[in-house]
Amino acid sequence: MENLIKELVTKMADDALILGHRNSEWTGLGPIMEEDIAFSSMAQDKIGHAWALYRILQEMPGGLDPDQFAFLRPESEYKCCHLTEMPIGTYEFSLMRHFLFDHAETVRYNSLLDSGFQPLQQLAKKVKGELKYHTLHADAWVMQLGKGGEESHKKMQAALDNCFPLALGIFEPGPDDALLSEIYPGEKILQERWLDSIYPILTKAALNIPEKATPAYGGRYGEHTRHLHALLEEMGEVFRQDPAAAW
Repeated sequence: MENLIKELVTKMADDALILGHRNSEWTGLGPIMEEDIAFSSMAQDKIGHAWALYRILQEMPGGLDPDQFAFLRPESEYKCCHLTEMPIGTYEFSLMRHFLFDHAETVRYNSLLDSGFQPLQQLAKKVKGELKYHTLHADAWVMQLGKGGEESHKKMQAALDNCFPLALGIFEPGPDDALLSEIYPGEKILQERWLDSIYPILTKAALNIPEKATPAYGGRYGEHTRHLHALLEEMGEVFRQDPAAAW
């Protein structure tokens, strides 16, 4: 059971760390200053969530220092989903990724409010308010741009078509998910709740979920896109110069 919990926490932490890094890349590049600030703020939240999750892992038997665990693992040991790894691309891509991911995070952390694993239950209470802000921000922009005219709608639908199969990879099931029933409800149920959460917003935005989408699986088992390697090299460059340094 302990190893299964570690696996779950590692998936959540790696998702948050990698997407936090990606969101930070929008600083100074946003279409308006308000979005520079928003994506920068959400990047800090995501990296903060990752740090809290790595701390939970550290406090479990055999746990490692959060920084060493975050920056020194081989690429194949990261458990992030492919959605988080993709480059920031266009603004509509990053906005749609933010919308789909933060709704997924919200249903996941809401389910953890009743978790039998106290550290995750306590963390869920702490991040609830931040995720509410994240989804409010994403919902407002998705609805505004989805109905923002023919060109805007076309770009947002293309972004949804591109992101949706990747987002399904957030819920890549594990062979032993059923054994974690006292910790969280499992990926299948979370995906159903996620679809119930995003569907009303997409309908208001006049956007359609792709009828056929093949989930982008593999990330939970260490099979990553070509984009993760470069990101990890950049992200850990300073830390690797002297991992034992005291700051």
